[in-house]
Amino acid sequence: MTVRVLAERLEVAPATVSLMVGDLSRQGILHRGEDDTDRRRVIVSIAAPHRRAIHAWLAGAADAWRAALEPLTAAERGLVVATLRRYEEGVERSLSKG
Repeated sequence: MTVRVLAERLEVAPATVSLMVGDLSRQGILHRGEDDTDRRRVIVSIAAPHRRAIHAWLAGAADAWRAALEPLTAAERGLVVATLRRYEEGVERSLSKG
């Protein structure tokens, strides 16, 4: 999946995802490769040695988020999302200041 699509799915800024992907790629956790149909696009995937562990971890995390958010009202869930977005914006500002 591309950085743009990943950012949309995570509902975070593409710049944030790009920084995360860069860091995780340097650590060998993610793999960045060319799109076979469009060489300008970069496809991000989980590096083969880490797939099993990451899939297991994500399943547990998804269950935990579901359990935490399910009892909340739509307004309460909206507040959680808004808070996380403000946090993300603060992190981006901190990173851009260097």
